[in-house]
Amino acid sequence: MPIELGQKVKDSITGFEGIAVAKAIYLNGCISYQVESQKLKDGKTIQPEWFDEQRLTCESKAKAGGPQDRPPEQHP
Repeated sequence: MPIELGQKVKDSITGFEGIAVAKAIYLNGCISYQVESQKLKDGKTIQPEWFDEQRLTCESKAKAGGPQDRPPEQHP
């Protein structure tokens, strides 16, 4: 199953968990995702990390954030 931005993912090697917030596709075909942790360490955010697609497993199908539809602005 392909990973979508906004999904919760987990790195199979380190166990790092978080939300896939960015995707990079390189000329050689490698696909990587930047994963941002939802946890804090010593009261501060944890630095986001990049992982190859093959190392990640989807932990949830629900999206966490992303663009939101807004109602059109009303003009008088």
